[in-house]
Amino acid sequence: MYIERISDGELRESLDTFGAVLVEGPKWCGKTTSAARLAASELRIADPANNYQNRRLAQLDVSAALRGERPRLIDEWQEVPSTWDAVRYECDAAWGEPGQFLLTGSATPRERDMPVHSGAGRIGTVRMDTMTLAETGDSDGSCSLGALFEGEPPRGAGRLTLGRVAELVCHGGWPAAAGAPVERAMRMARSYLAAVANEDLERMDGVARDPAKVRRLMASLARNESTLASKRTIVADTAGPDAPALAESTVGDYHAALRKVFLVDDIPAWGPALRSPVRIRSAAKRHMADPSLAAAALGATPDSLVADAKTLGFLFESLVAHDLRVYARAMGATLAHYRDDSNLEVDLIVAREDGSWGAFEVKLGSDQEDAGARSVLALERKMVQRGERPPSARVVVVGLGAVAHVRPDGVAVVPVDCLGA
Repeated sequence: MYIERISDGELRESLDTFGAVLVEGPKWCGKTTSAARLAASELRIADPANNYQNRRLAQLDVSAALRGERPRLIDEWQEVPSTWDAVRYECDAAWGEPGQFLLTGSATPRERDMPVHSGAGRIGTVRMDTMTLAETGDSDGSCSLGALFEGEPPRGAGRLTLGRVAELVCHGGWPAAAGAPVERAMRMARSYLAAVANEDLERMDGVARDPAKVRRLMASLARNESTLASKRTIVADTAGPDAPALAESTVGDYHAALRKVFLVDDIPAWGPALRSPVRIRSAAKRHMADPSLAAAALGATPDSLVADAKTLGFLFESLVAHDLRVYARAMGATLAHYRDDSNLEVDLIVAREDGSWGAFEVKLGSDQEDAGARSVLALERKMVQRGERPPSARVVVVGLGAVAHVRPDGVAVVPVDCLGA
């Protein structure tokens, strides 16, 4: 049975607007399944049937590959990058008629194979991620992000235990593992990392990389998940008992490659249009595409995370960031973080195009909500003093022991298993 995805609404709207729509994101997140439901015909380029017949067809005669009832799905288009320019040409030939093609891809083509034309105005883009807690049914969605921005009081009660939080982190949002035991989902995450290290990076751009070094970098990124660790810190952290740290140039190249296959999805710093100057630190916050990937790279299990509350706290923030990014995108907003030169830090900022914004602190336990509320309120004071509008939402997201409510200071407390789009 198909589970409706939050991104499906944006996908349908984009298909009604543009000649073609690109659905991109990490592999195994459900892109092809969602797109295929809207397609009238399809060509799966990476299908190995008949000695990769579909890929050879697209390479030999790309126009023939595009023939079929429309909307036509071209899956893993980046395997034959010339399909992009061919789709753009077909969209022009259709005189702006929307809904001609759906493109899906889990990697960016190598530089020399990039399309000649950008596709601006013809090809829209929809980002898809692994499933959120609201999509898997682990959150009841009673506290809508949009409703929080409208000032509606949150409602609902959290039901999670520490062990269940650790299980959700390790399970991740893989559609193929929805409803499956955590052990099966953990195997998928480990398999994902192995495929990236051993196959995907070289397949993406043809550059051979040392799988052992890729794994060391992924482990370093996982140890620094949800932090502002510098590149120098990441480099130093790749050293092992029997191996020196990776060269800085190697880390830079490998990290860029991990971004191109959507495994790395760092959270940028928020830059409000301040009327008075504030020195905002611009470092991105380290973030993998799914919290289970960080857990797998660390070799973590639910039991080991319960015994290591500090690590679980960072991975819980990663889980909340993952879900908030999806919920924010559904209302046309972006996700960022805030830290300035006075060391005032707020975990996550949801910013809309109209300039409205919300401040979100993430705390594993409800006993930490006071500290989270102080950070949110301190940022509000600083922004208002500098002529910015106050936040539309002031929220502490918690994992354990909370009933949704608004504190006397106006900060909302929301259990993560009540949060939704």
